[in-house]
Parts: sequence; structure tokens; C-alpha cells
Amino acid sequence: MGRQKKYYAVLRGRKPGIYENWFGPGGAEEQVRGFADARYRGFFSRGKAETWLRNPDERTEKNPPSKKGGPSSPRAQVRPGDVIIYTDGACRGNPGPGGYGVVIIDGETRRELSRGFRLTTNNRMELLACIAALESLEKPSSVVLHSDSSYVVNGINKGWAEKWRAGNWMRNRVDAVRNVDLWKKLLGLCEMHRVRFVWIRGHAGDRENERCDKLALQAAEGSRLYVDHGYRGKRQEGHEQVALLKEGKSNGKK
Repeated sequence: MGRQKKYYAVLRGRKPGIYENWFGPGGAEEQVRGFADARYRGFFSRGKAETWLRNPDERTEKNPPSKKGGPSSPRAQVRPGDVIIYTDGACRGNPGPGGYGVVIIDGETRRELSRGFRLTTNNRMELLACIAALESLEKPSSVVLHSDSSYVVNGINKGWAEKWRAGNWMRNRVDAVRNVDLWKKLLGLCEMHRVRFVWIRGHAGDRENERCDKLALQAAEGSRLYVDHGYRGKRQEGHEQVALLKEGKSNGKK
């Protein structure tokens, strides 16, 4: 017997509707790829696909938002003219050799960026990936930036970075903020561009996220490694993650 035909219902994407092919020109994958908060399902019956479009069932939605384990992010809707960016950072040893990977989708144009460094940390690479992507834009733009780093996404979306800047880059009276050089650059770029940060789960099958991960690892393992002049190595990355977790819990209290 031949493989049963499948229909793909796109409720939220570039062009909602029913598609008979997933890949290829005009296929369903093309409608949802890089579309933040896309919503779609596959069916073995066109009638069921049409029924779902009329009355979608949240409980059986494909790729539902994670209810736990991920940081808070705005539910960003991609609009015409938006630049779609994916970023990732990697580090061998943390601290150790590191790199970043970036995918930029601007209309029909797709670009990739990457660079490796001799000694750095994972968090610095996550931040630098965002900075490199935004610095590459030739004019102020509306951007949807996807990252699997809760450190970066929470730092912006929860207002931590702005709070640190207002507090002269101190978490409290005794603990200084780490990676100040990169946070300063990122906040400045966010004031230049209109950026919506969206957290995505890493290593979960997202094609562009996986591509960024590969670019970052290749850069970290490459023969041409740059010096990360901003890295001071005063604290291990784990200490910073613990501090962020504590800060997130305290900010959630009322």
C-alpha cells in the first residue's frame, strides 16, 4: 500500500489555509518557517483539517507553548517587513574556546554569521550573537529575535538589564553585573532597532536554531579564533546562573 496522503492546516502563518504538501515551493513548511508563534497541524483527511481551522482545539495543538522550563517571552507575531533572526552561542569548557552562530532572514534574503574566540563563556557568546546580528542590519529595523538562552531573553524581557544599568551595573550593594560590556551594547542596539525577543527551546528540532548551534560549534572548534577582550574570567558562569535564578524568584514575589 502507498503512503496515506496528508493535509496540513496552517491556522497561523504567512498564509493560513490547507496545504497538500509540507516541503517544496508553496508548501506548509514555507508558511510557518521562521514565523513566531506559528500554529499548524497535519491530518489524513481534508475535512478534518477544515474542521480544525474553523474550531481549533488548543489541547491537541502541534508545538504548544511550553508551560514549564522556559522563561517568559512576548508572543511575537511576525509582520510584513520584520527581520527574523535566530542566534546561538557555544563554549567548549565554559570558560574555554567559544563561538556564536546567527541566521538572519530579511524577506527573500537569508544570511549567516559566525565567529570563534580563544577564551570566553557561553553567556558571552549568547549575548555576542545577538549583538553581531543587530549590528549587521544596515538601517533601523523591526526585528523578531529568537534565542534559546534564558539568560539573554529574561535579561531583556524581564527588564533586568535596564535595572542593572540604572543601578550602575550592580545587582545589589556588593555584587557587580557580569558581561557589562556586552549588555551595554545590546541595550544600545535595542534602542536603535525595535526588537522582540522570543525564547525557543534548544535542540528541539527547530531548523534555524539547529543551524545556529552548528555554526557556533564550528566557529568554536575552528582554527581562526579571535580574542574576547571583554572577558575577565573573575567568576565562573555557574555562579551567575544561580544569581539570576535567585533574582528571578525575588522579582516574582509581591
